[in-house]
Amino acid sequence: MAISVFDIFKIGIGPSSSHTVGPMRAAMTFVNNLEQRGFIDEVQRLRIELFGSLGATGKGHGTDKAILLGLEGEAPDLIDPAIIPQRLATIRESGAVRLLQRYPVAFNEKADLLFQRKVLPYHSNGMRFSVFGANGSELLQSDYYSVGGGFVVTDAAAAADRLSNDDTCLPYPFKTGAAILKLCATHNKSISDLMLSNEKAWLGEEEIRQKLLNIWQVMQACVERGLHEEGVMPGGMKVRRRAANLYRQLSGEIPRQTPSMPVGTMEWVNLFALAVSEENASGGRVVTAPTNGAAGIIPAVLHYYWRFCDGANEEGVIRFLLTAAAIAILYKENASLSGAEVGCQGEVGVACSMAAGALAEVLGGTPEQVENAAEIGMEHNLGLTCDPVGGLVQVPCIERNAMGSVKAINAARIALRGDGKHFVSLDKVIKTMRETGADMKTKYKETSRGGLAVNLIEC
Repeated sequence: MAISVFDIFKIGIGPSSSHTVGPMRAAMTFVNNLEQRGFIDEVQRLRIELFGSLGATGKGHGTDKAILLGLEGEAPDLIDPAIIPQRLATIRESGAVRLLQRYPVAFNEKADLLFQRKVLPYHSNGMRFSVFGANGSELLQSDYYSVGGGFVVTDAAAAADRLSNDDTCLPYPFKTGAAILKLCATHNKSISDLMLSNEKAWLGEEEIRQKLLNIWQVMQACVERGLHEEGVMPGGMKVRRRAANLYRQLSGEIPRQTPSMPVGTMEWVNLFALAVSEENASGGRVVTAPTNGAAGIIPAVLHYYWRFCDGANEEGVIRFLLTAAAIAILYKENASLSGAEVGCQGEVGVACSMAAGALAEVLGGTPEQVENAAEIGMEHNLGLTCDPVGGLVQVPCIERNAMGSVKAINAARIALRGDGKHFVSLDKVIKTMRETGADMKTKYKETSRGGLAVNLIEC
């Protein structure tokens, strides 16, 4: 099983990689399979059931909307977010969904799209798609699991604990941090060099570089939109966007609310993270990095590198993304990127770890210092719960991205002041994160039934 940098960084829409991007991909995959098997023009009725965390917080995360768009053949990386409201309105007003936009099927959302609390066998983000013919007979039923970061697997793949069917042979395969460090020492390569060599198993080097720079451009565009959009975010909690007002303060367009406090670099980092996270919470175009709930951290730290670090250039951006992806692969292989599985340590914690290690590399760190920075980034996010208020990726998710970004920069700076030797290895902290997630009560895993999600309402 091989995982690419482009599996880690995926262009999509908010607000959630596991609850929006993954379900849209699953629905699209199901209807494509339906067409390939010759059943699609026989469909008279369909039923979708969402289980576990999808059943508990799917409404707030837009899972229902994503499913409808996926059934119509839309992909999260290609759909224009601006057309989504009208497309959904058309489906609901007509009482029909057009499979792949060509096969209309009557659809009663209340009866045919069901939110269940029970959990399917292999993961808490389970989906079941069923379609029926004219006489009521079942034509096809398929289960899918959205396992975090936009990754989707079938029940068979989940049972085999496989993320994909890609068995591409890589020149520098690794599954642990120790293996990465050994490869770097043996071949005298940096971590980004190893990743670039592995990526060439799929694509030419120039295409890899262009695709990575395109991801950077999407991140920059997301920040730029977030700096200027104002108003209330969707979902009913009436949470106001703050990034635009903060941007005007930091850029001197309006007086600062605290004039006695000088503007520091970290305030700009906070701003970049808030801008992306508010765009994500509003259903805008973001880069899953490695999830949508934590999508503000990598762009914020990359903007820190781009704007405030001497010698920053596009080569550094490419190396940053490659290194970050290598770190994410370790978490994906040995723990989880899913808040529904291990809490927010698997989202904000992993993104912080990725950004810390990547920043250390582009600032001249050795592989040992990079591994140290990534370990520090996770060590101080261990036990972070996923308790979104109202099932929305807003409170506390948006501010957590800002805090995770600042932590990542500090982790890189601490590591770069050392020699790479440290007490806890990255592999040990990943193992600890996985075990902590297993011990964590289910109510703290993206169900909105614990933590801030209930205490804020009670107050």
